[in-house]
Amino acid sequence: MNNERTLTEASISANSKPKRTLGLAVAQLGPVQLNDTRESVVARLVAMMREAKSRGAEFLVFPELALTTFFPRYWMAEDEARRRFFELSMPSPVTEPIFRASLELHLGFYLGYAELTSDGRPFNTSIIVNRNAEIVGKYRKIHLPGHSDHMPAAPFQHLEKKYFSVGDLGFRVFDTDGVRMGMCICNDRRWPETYRVMALQSAEIVVLGYNTPSVNIHWNEPTHLRTTTHLISLQANAYQNGIWVAAAAKCGSEDGHHMIGSSAIVAPTGEIVARSLSEEDEVISVKADLSIGEYFREHVFNFAKHRRPEHYRLITERTGAGEPIA
Repeated sequence: MNNERTLTEASISANSKPKRTLGLAVAQLGPVQLNDTRESVVARLVAMMREAKSRGAEFLVFPELALTTFFPRYWMAEDEARRRFFELSMPSPVTEPIFRASLELHLGFYLGYAELTSDGRPFNTSIIVNRNAEIVGKYRKIHLPGHSDHMPAAPFQHLEKKYFSVGDLGFRVFDTDGVRMGMCICNDRRWPETYRVMALQSAEIVVLGYNTPSVNIHWNEPTHLRTTTHLISLQANAYQNGIWVAAAAKCGSEDGHHMIGSSAIVAPTGEIVARSLSEEDEVISVKADLSIGEYFREHVFNFAKHRRPEHYRLITERTGAGEPIA
């Protein structure tokens, strides 16, 4: 099922400013089974690119680790994981059709994948590609969740700390066809520092992909809270930074392991203006009015006027919680 809304439902009007708009779409990806080929997944992505373009999209967001199943749920040797699931280059021969479609359709995109660098370093990576099919930005996931040791009693593993190194590129913002765009991946979306660092670089949109399991293997978290906290994170950070946020899930049941859907596009008002309705391949889209964010960044969250970083020192001086300061 497809879902498309315009921003007529947003709570404020930006009619007094010249409108800058972007056809912004999210391509939610249903389950990718362990035995599915990359070629079959790429064909699904290209089909969603064509659908998004037919609905006026200029930029499309794909999920985290979009080309394969979410392999960190499986225990294996690092060498085996790298051989089976990592990309040595981008584009690669298998992913070239995505880039050809981008150029043909004049459609930019965000894509998440497992990257193995030329010197053998593994990262959970995403890229931003412009409408000319040129890679204009790369990000490597910083907030890696889960564990690195084997937990045989758990219903599944969450081994991002085993298979990936902590990202080394920071949170950057890229000029993407005239729009200031930043990106992050999955667990990054839950950390407010992620968005604020990009907002301080004048980001207008933050795009991200995720693979979030419905079960938390570390504590008995009710399943419905997995979706609730996901949406709260997107909405609060969109509002508190005056930015658009577009989040794409890979979801459904992969070889019996369920992941949440709820792909969404959130306006700088904090409102969800598009949300997926299924746990299958699904495109959602909106004509994003970028001038709405300008109002929030000029008035409510005018950083230059109101921020007091001299009182925020603990944010960078401490990693974990400690004693109250004197």
